[in-house]
Amino acid sequence: MTASREHLARALWTLFEPIHAVTYFSDEARAAFAAIGFPRYWDGYFAGRSAPLGAVAGAPVTAIFSGFAPFLVDRALPAAWSVAEPAVVLEARLAGSEATLRRLVPDEDVVERAAAALAPIAAGVDTIGRPLAAANAALPAQADPYRRLWQSAATLREHRGDGHVIALVSLDIAGLTTLLLRTGVDLEAGSLRKARGWSEEEWTVEADRLIDRGLLHADRTTTSAGLELLAEAERVTNRLAVDPLAHLDDAGLREVARAIHPVSIAVGELFPYPNPIGMPVPWNPDTDPDAREIPAVPAPN
Repeated sequence: MTASREHLARALWTLFEPIHAVTYFSDEARAAFAAIGFPRYWDGYFAGRSAPLGAVAGAPVTAIFSGFAPFLVDRALPAAWSVAEPAVVLEARLAGSEATLRRLVPDEDVVERAAAALAPIAAGVDTIGRPLAAANAALPAQADPYRRLWQSAATLREHRGDGHVIALVSLDIAGLTTLLLRTGVDLEAGSLRKARGWSEEEWTVEADRLIDRGLLHADRTTTSAGLELLAEAERVTNRLAVDPLAHLDDAGLREVARAIHPVSIAVGELFPYPNPIGMPVPWNPDTDPDAREIPAVPAPN
């Protein structure tokens, strides 16, 4: 049986997600943000990720990103814009990502092939109801292949992420609820709670609410009903991610994956597997053409 288009879209995500994520994990990215006045990690994260939207305040970013405690976001925004304007932040995130990719993938021809394959897909994203995708897609095209590849990956990652938030909201499991359900499956609760800025009291109140909803067991593992909601969220997310691939047949999609794969593998040294953002090991379209090794839903580690 061949893979569905929706599952191949999911498989492609495992290739562009790590390219985009270098901006959150590399020393070069952190140094670039520190150089413009953001030595604290979360200041660089929230300013860098939201900069395509302009000098936005904390409340809409909390809503758009989904999962972060308002306290954590509000500590960074809008104060960050008095330190560096969005244009300066955009240049810093490109510079940090470019430097990271140049170190990890010194062969520019490899990066040029990946950028040439991914950029047309990013240019075709549908942006209605997807604020982060729209803002990233509207940024100027980059001539440098390292920057062009990273920006294309960022646009596609935020397109999928916006679609994922749409799915979560439609199923009434967005925000803190998602985190509790995922820590009941495959993510570590203590570190995720702290990283997303939630207090123990807020975490416990939400856990009790989900136990009452029948989505968590008393030991905070996810019930079958909770697992089905997570699975449905992934199915909806996959379906919403297919449209930019409409100009490609399955063979063409696999060719894109082959072009990106060497870069995705090279940047993989930055991330542990499993990792705190739930990113799977990248798809290898040569050894696994139907992406059968790519998990369809979050699974216990």
